Amino acid sequence: MSREELGMGEDFRKIEIREIRKGEFKRLLFNNHYMKYLPQINHIFLGGYIGDELVGGLSLGWGVRPKHTIKKLFPSLGVDDYKNLGRLCLKEKMPRNSESHFISKSLDYIKKNYKDLKVLFSWSDGILGKPGYVYQASNFHYGGYIWTDMYLTEEGERVHPRQTNRIGGRPSYEELKELGWKHYRGKQLRYVYFLCNKGEEKRLKRESDIEWVKEDYPKEDDLEWKVRTDEGWVFTERPDFDPESLNFNKKKKEQLKWFKEHKPLEEYS
Repeated sequence: MSREELGMGEDFRKIEIREIRKGEFKRLLFNNHYMKYLPQINHIFLGGYIGDELVGGLSLGWGVRPKHTIKKLFPSLGVDDYKNLGRLCLKEKMPRNSESHFISKSLDYIKKNYKDLKVLFSWSDGILGKPGYVYQASNFHYGGYIWTDMYLTEEGERVHPRQTNRIGGRPSYEELKELGWKHYRGKQLRYVYFLCNKGEEKRLKRESDIEWVKEDYPKEDDLEWKVRTDEGWVFTERPDFDPESLNFNKKKKEQLKWFKEHKPLEEYS
């Protein structure tokens, strides 16, 4: 469908970036993103507007181990020097490839309004089939990958390893079979955008144990998955999960229920 058919014309290039409330971002996320909930430590929410319509959003914050994360990437930096890009979403009606334009506008806003930040960091969920095309198109540096784990319940619900503490920790293979779960491994890909000047960027690259490049970006064909079987770990096809299944993650299920009941935005701010 063309931009004209969408009624957008060239207006998507006129996106204006404004800070928005957490509740507004959550509503946008619920209606437009495959992961319908926020990372816990997100506290900056940028909205993309065309006129008075909110058409996209981006959240910034940290992961579960903010200091550990940045020290592993750039030893001389601290928590106040960076932000994680938590969630990015645009309304489905937005034209193809408009995500990179929205990120570009957001980066301009961040550089102007958060001048103390030196880098933005993000993971791309290769394990969910995401090689990070939007970061590649937005001139981020790629820093390789790690293997990460996830569990799928019988209903296809995705369970993060940290969430297994509610059943006593990571299940053994025998316990997996009893639960009807499957244990998968896949790639999680690192991306970083340098907000600092070129001199400091070079210094940070020298001190990092990771090689940061803007070439030979990974593609879908580079993604791989393993599943645990009676014979050990074997390569497999990409696992499918059901984002609507939340029987294990009951807290998130309740949060999504609130949105479906159309509670006022103030309750989420």
